[in-house]
Amino acid sequence: MLVPSVAVLAGLILLVWSAERFVDGAAATSARLGLSPLLIGMLVIGFGTSAPELVVSALAASQGNPGLALGNAYGSNIANIGLILGLVALISPLAVHSGVVRRELPVLGGVTLLSALLLWGGLIGRLEAVLLLVLLAAFIGISIYLGLRDGHDALSSDTQQSLTVHAMSLKAGLIWTAIGLVLLVISSRILVWGAVAIAQGFGVSDLVIGLTVVAVGTSLPELASSISALRRREHDLVLGNVVGSNLFNTLGVVGLAGLIAPIEVGGEVLLRDWSLMAAMTALMAVFAMGWRGRQGRINRAEGAALLAMFLGYTAYMVSIVIRGGTPVT
Repeated sequence: MLVPSVAVLAGLILLVWSAERFVDGAAATSARLGLSPLLIGMLVIGFGTSAPELVVSALAASQGNPGLALGNAYGSNIANIGLILGLVALISPLAVHSGVVRRELPVLGGVTLLSALLLWGGLIGRLEAVLLLVLLAAFIGISIYLGLRDGHDALSSDTQQSLTVHAMSLKAGLIWTAIGLVLLVISSRILVWGAVAIAQGFGVSDLVIGLTVVAVGTSLPELASSISALRRREHDLVLGNVVGSNLFNTLGVVGLAGLIAPIEVGGEVLLRDWSLMAAMTALMAVFAMGWRGRQGRINRAEGAALLAMFLGYTAYMVSIVIRGGTPVT
């Protein structure tokens, strides 16, 4: 068990470092090629920080561990809202000004409901996977169109400031994008091998390991970028990062994994994991969009509530690992 544990730790460290290099390089390259700050914030940074989930899940599915792929996607969504957004809001309340983020939140809610219908059938096959990927492509296309038409948004200002801080040349951007992508694949292979070995050693499903260790690990790039944005008071970039990442996880990560290998889904995923993910998504939307005439704002009490939900869920999942008594999915 020592070697797999070291592999997971080393894989996570390399994964986080390579993901940061990949996102910085891709964002700088996009800026040098003339992509607007708004589109960079929506697509490159928001979706780019989900690159670890995408690579890990694709490798897991290709190696015959689709449960790990699904657990990684949904577990990362839970961690993004509970751990990242909750912790950041607990440190400093987040004011929401971006119309783009407010527009994406209902889309995320609809996509989350759609995922429940797919889980209800007990199998995410290739047909369902293609549907998810088509929806992702449509969302990206519409986002690009609206971003080019609208031009300016609070998220655009936040992203412009972030790009100024991390300015690099086109050549450097291309090099770091390539290096980050290669290391993402290598670190993901190490991480998946270690995670599967640990799951087998404890006698639990790879789904549970994906929902816990792997999910939190692959969410670390979002945590790092969110804390960095918070220091610069780029509140809309924090929320935009979480919403964009969760959209990409639900559509792209699950879709690609299901396209590689159909994913059999046990009933506990819908009742336990999806239900919590949906509840946290709904709360995030209510807090961020405002209610009873209140401006959208996630305060410390609301952040603490989201963080408490994540910690309670994690404690329960860890107890499953310790008992080793969960059914294998």
